Amino acid sequence: MSAHGTMKVSEAVGRALAQWGVDRVFGVAGSGNFEVTTALVAGGASYVAARHEGGATTMADGYSRLARKVSVVSVHQGPGLTNAMTGIGEAVKARTPLIVVAGETPRTMKTSNFWIDQAAAAEALGALAFRLESPQTALADAAQAFLAARSGRPVLLGLPLDVQAAEFDWTGSAPALPDAPSPSVASADAVADLASRLAAAERPLILGGRGALSAHDELIRLAAASGALLATTAMARGLFNDDPWNLDVMGGFANAAMAELIQAADLIVAFGASLNRWTTRNGELVENTTVVQVDTDAAAFSRHRRVTSTVLGDAGLTADAVAAELASGTLGSAGTPREGFRTQQTARALASGRLWRDQPFEPRVSESRIDPRTLAVALDELLPSERIVTADAGSHTEYTAMYLQVPDDRGFCLPLGFQCIGLALAASIGAAVARPDRLPVTGVGDGGFMMSLVELDTAVRLGLPMVIVVYNDSAYGAEVHHFGHTGLPLDVVEFPETDIAAIARGFGCDGITVRSLDDLSGLRQWLEGDRTAPIVIDAKTISFPSWVDAHAFVGEPK
Repeated sequence: MSAHGTMKVSEAVGRALAQWGVDRVFGVAGSGNFEVTTALVAGGASYVAARHEGGATTMADGYSRLARKVSVVSVHQGPGLTNAMTGIGEAVKARTPLIVVAGETPRTMKTSNFWIDQAAAAEALGALAFRLESPQTALADAAQAFLAARSGRPVLLGLPLDVQAAEFDWTGSAPALPDAPSPSVASADAVADLASRLAAAERPLILGGRGALSAHDELIRLAAASGALLATTAMARGLFNDDPWNLDVMGGFANAAMAELIQAADLIVAFGASLNRWTTRNGELVENTTVVQVDTDAAAFSRHRRVTSTVLGDAGLTADAVAAELASGTLGSAGTPREGFRTQQTARALASGRLWRDQPFEPRVSESRIDPRTLAVALDELLPSERIVTADAGSHTEYTAMYLQVPDDRGFCLPLGFQCIGLALAASIGAAVARPDRLPVTGVGDGGFMMSLVELDTAVRLGLPMVIVVYNDSAYGAEVHHFGHTGLPLDVVEFPETDIAAIARGFGCDGITVRSLDDLSGLRQWLEGDRTAPIVIDAKTISFPSWVDAHAFVGEPK
């Protein structure tokens, strides 16, 4: 395969994607995507071979979330794509900049066993669908897909086999792409209105969501100028960790002390946050509060619940404009920062109640199983602070997502948009590839682990020093707690005890079983060692309804 001259379309497309900035490819290679994958690698991208397309897609999702750049997952046509569908669905919910490069059976070959309408399948999940329409338009078609992904939308790029195989005159350089559009500030009227609301509020709260991840400095400055507390959505956890007025996550993950502060706010300004039922705790946290929503997408306004006012504009630029308006003195403040919600009483509440691990609880006792809260607190103390925490869906989620602290917003990965169990292991691998300087820590239930354990092989091949904590209650715990009171038999969601540590050792991981805190000695030894392979902690946990269970099955607000 030469760097220039005549080559196959598949090779030219792979090289173009690499030149446009794709530096990581995850996938499972088959006949329909082999050549484009090798061309990406030849162009400079690094390739991670997963064991299942679902795992590969979720790895790419986790990588792009932490690296904040477009990645590629490469799959075979037909079943290769359908195996990836759940991962694509998660990426759509999270607005991950991801390109699914898939071989495609030509529409003239609908009798092929591999034939499905791949574009329709992707669009049904909410992804955008592109294909190489002809050899002549191949790079232009690929460029469209890349630009759409760069804007924050997962896309499918279909490579029909006949177009892939055609010859292409490669000049050595991919077509130049336009720069990303410049962010826009809100209108002067909207800025003035928001500044007036903040100046009048006695207890303002600024909420940062996924759309505000690049506006850390601007939002902290605005909060200081207006006397506001700071909080994040679950997807942006860690964004304000360096500010003492941060109360951590708003929503279902907020503990009782922080939820009380949120409910006391008389104004919530949400930057880049969708205000879905999880963030608002089904409306409970905002029902008596003035809420202003700031976003670059007008379609986001009042999508989940009606807000008081909306501001169309970039989070950072808008925050700076509002702070400048407050500092101008036109609102009677003469540029002096307000006390607002930043009182001594609030400071005491934050100091004593921000962390979940500081919330008192009475440990449940068993001779053969450990209270998951006790375990989580011990893990938070034991594990290095420079970590990437990834939490799976399930009744155990809070023990990883909230009891384990994170260093900042690039230390947290939460693949819960689709509410599917079994995604965290692969997402954590992708996140670890994006941030090799940090210790990957994954929390997953035994059900989700058994769905995804094949990717332990990928983690071992990559030599990733991962800590994988399996909260093993021998059941689909959320269903046990949700249906336990009904009198219906639970044998369909309960399982015999499984030796997960032994399974992990079979893949080449270190594996330990934990029934009490004394059993964490094996983790201490691993932390002190070379860490050349993952360690899997088979934590035999006591099963009881968690905070997450209280919210997981609540319907959408009317």
